[in-house]
Amino acid sequence: MTYQLHVGRCEDVLKMLPDNSVDAIVTDPPYGLSFMNHKWDYDVPTVEQWQECLRVLKPGGHLLAFGGSRTYHRLVVNAEDAGFEIRDQILWIYGSGFPKSHNLDGDFDGWGTALKPAHEPIVMARKPFKKTVSANMAEHGTGAININACRIHTDEALNGGAGGLLSHQRDGTEPVADYEQAPEGRWPANIIHDGSDVVVSAFPDAKGQQGALTGNEPSAKMGSANCYGQMDRRHESIPRIDSSKSAARFFYCAKVKPKERDEGLERFIATSASDMTGGRKEGSVGINDPRAGAGRTSGAKNNHPTVKPIALMSYLCRLITPPGGTVLDPWMGSGSTGRAAIEEGFNFIGIDLNPDYVTIASARIAHSFKKTTEAA
Repeated sequence: MTYQLHVGRCEDVLKMLPDNSVDAIVTDPPYGLSFMNHKWDYDVPTVEQWQECLRVLKPGGHLLAFGGSRTYHRLVVNAEDAGFEIRDQILWIYGSGFPKSHNLDGDFDGWGTALKPAHEPIVMARKPFKKTVSANMAEHGTGAININACRIHTDEALNGGAGGLLSHQRDGTEPVADYEQAPEGRWPANIIHDGSDVVVSAFPDAKGQQGALTGNEPSAKMGSANCYGQMDRRHESIPRIDSSKSAARFFYCAKVKPKERDEGLERFIATSASDMTGGRKEGSVGINDPRAGAGRTSGAKNNHPTVKPIALMSYLCRLITPPGGTVLDPWMGSGSTGRAAIEEGFNFIGIDLNPDYVTIASARIAHSFKKTTEAA
């Protein structure tokens, strides 16, 4: 288990890496929103940058990259134009978003300019390969995703659907062996949630996903003409009961906590919440901006504005990285991917343009390395 960190533009640093040398790419690149006027967020990764990522990735290696809801399409198109094949999209859903809306008044009271942000999309892409998946896995260890390592724990008795059949078995092109349930947990889905009340309550509890109904009147007549398809009163129905049962079908990961954000940075000087959020007034509602460190009313030693939870990045690393493999993050930031990779037993290569962020990442990853090696 090793790690190496580099300061510089990723397309320049990547040129020093040999072809087909990394197993997976897990990254949170710039969203192209000029977030808080940061120069590094001026655009999404270019085709040329993705081409270098593709070159160093092993055949069949996967890419998982976060995007912004407004610029995700540009991220995906550039990756696809560079040669990646797009495999899926994962949604990370959270309830702590704060709407950046300009609210109108007067005759237009109640109108605004933005929705509340509640998700970040993650593109799943793969480097093409020539052989079958099995042959590529045997040669490079890449091409498939690690389902069992990412199954969702459940205390429920799993039925037949929890194990699942692959498409080539369902359509009869290959024989099906004896069916076995999957006691390890549920099949991982392309949804991740933060476990907040506002998100969990949105998941229907009933298997049929029936919501609460209101009103029990029969369909009425319209003027002198009968209403077509008139219906009797509806039968009594039981409304949905909000609980965590259905939400538990998906991987749960809360937003990053202050302790986790600053872990390993005990000797660093804290940055104020105002400075972390582009000059917002201390104690203001805007301090709670989710991409500026949600709830950071007292500042932080890790002043990177888009820190991701270690549990989330660990889950993503496990999903696409073979045992003992190497994870690359070309836009490392403060090193959450590196911490996750090391704690999962993978090797890590991180790159960032900002030397201050690399310093923070170095301390955080060193903390995880020490913790992991001491526990071994």
